[in-house]
Amino acid sequence: MDLTGVRGRNPVEVTTQRREAAVIAPVVSREDGLALLFTKRADHLGEHPGQMSFPGGGREPEDASLRETALREANEEIGLRPHEADVHGCLDDIDTVTDYAVRPFVASIPDRDYVPDDTEVAEISVLQVSALTDADNYEAAFYERSEQAQYRLHFFRVDGYTVWGATGRMLVQLLELTTDWQPSTEVDRTIDSEDDLPGWVTHAGADGSCQCQSWKFPQRK
Repeated sequence: MDLTGVRGRNPVEVTTQRREAAVIAPVVSREDGLALLFTKRADHLGEHPGQMSFPGGGREPEDASLRETALREANEEIGLRPHEADVHGCLDDIDTVTDYAVRPFVASIPDRDYVPDDTEVAEISVLQVSALTDADNYEAAFYERSEQAQYRLHFFRVDGYTVWGATGRMLVQLLELTTDWQPSTEVDRTIDSEDDLPGWVTHAGADGSCQCQSWKFPQRK
C-alpha cells in the first residue's frame, strides 16, 4: 500500500447533497502488513445501523473544515486523538442515500487499543489490506432500484465482516489509488430487490407472541 497515491489530491466535490460529513480512513501498520480500521455502527442508530464504516460523522457549525469534522468525530467514536492522525490526503466526495456528501480523509494512526463510544459504535475491527485485496473476498453487484436508479455495489467480506455501501465505494477508490488492486470490470450478479441487500430481518417468535431482529447479508449466488 503506497499512500503517496492520496497525497496532494484535489478531491472531486459533491455539491448536490444537503448535508456535509467527513470520515477518517485509518491505516494501521502491523508486523504482518498494513491494515484498515473500521467501526461497526450501533444497531440502534437511525441511519445505516449495523453497517461497517470508517470513523466519522456530520459537520457541526463549530467545525472550521471537513478535516476538523473527521478528526473530531474519530475522537468521539473511537478515542483517536487528533494529533495521533497523520493525514496523507483525501479521496473524492461520496454522496449517500441519506443526503450526505462525505469527504474521506486517509490517515495513518498508531496501532493501539481504541475504545468505541457505545452510543454510536458497536465494535471496532482492523482488517488486513492483503485480505481486502484478495479477489476471493470481493464481489461486485448491479442493483436496479428502478429504471431511473441503478447502482454498482461492492462487497468486501473479510473475517466475518462485510464492507459495502458508501464505505465500500470509498474503499474501492482507496485501494485503486494505493495498491495494484482493481475492481472487476464485470459484475457477479444483479440485485433487483431490497430483500437481497444487507439489512434488518424481523423474526416472529415460535408462538407468534414476540419478535426479534437480526442483521442479514446477501450471499454469493
